[in-house]
Amino acid sequence: MTKKNIYLILAIIGFIVPYYFFLQLPAENGFDLPLLIQPMFANNLLRGVAMDLTVSVIVFWVYVFAEANKLQMKNPWLYLLATLLVGLSFALPLFLYFRERQLEAK
Repeated sequence: MTKKNIYLILAIIGFIVPYYFFLQLPAENGFDLPLLIQPMFANNLLRGVAMDLTVSVIVFWVYVFAEANKLQMKNPWLYLLATLLVGLSFALPLFLYFRERQLEAK
């Protein structure tokens, strides 16, 4: 199995797993944005995890735009959108998949 295929499989998993949990909240409580956000900051441990993820996302975005520019990849903003709509678990392997495709094409 190639690296590219592994990244694609991980992107699919990275989409399904978070949404399995994301969709349970509206099913249980309706769509309540504060109820979605408040638990992320319920204690110092969760605040630390949320801040670690926030910093990781910022680093990923900087890397995406730099690497996409270097490799002349189109539409790097799509990975930013994928991060915001799903999460880093989807956007990172998705970017790596398309990065591998771009490298193979050269």
